[in-house]
Amino acid sequence: MEAGIATEDGQVPRPWLRIQGTDDATTLWYAVMRRRERGIFIGSLVFRHTPHHDLLLSRGWEEVPPDQIGVRPS
Repeated sequence: MEAGIATEDGQVPRPWLRIQGTDDATTLWYAVMRRRERGIFIGSLVFRHTPHHDLLLSRGWEEVPPDQIGVRPS
């Protein structure tokens, strides 16, 4: 919403999709992952230090550092 992409009800127009997680998702427990696919980034929210997290890393996914998440000042 800060970037002007989402509406007040939190919906975003395509091609954007919200990364789903619990209301209390923090980067202590979760990792935001991304991978460039056909010129765009796809993303996922995963529990840290799990087999799924390790699998994504082994397949070329990268963690997005917490300071790069959100709206950047213009």
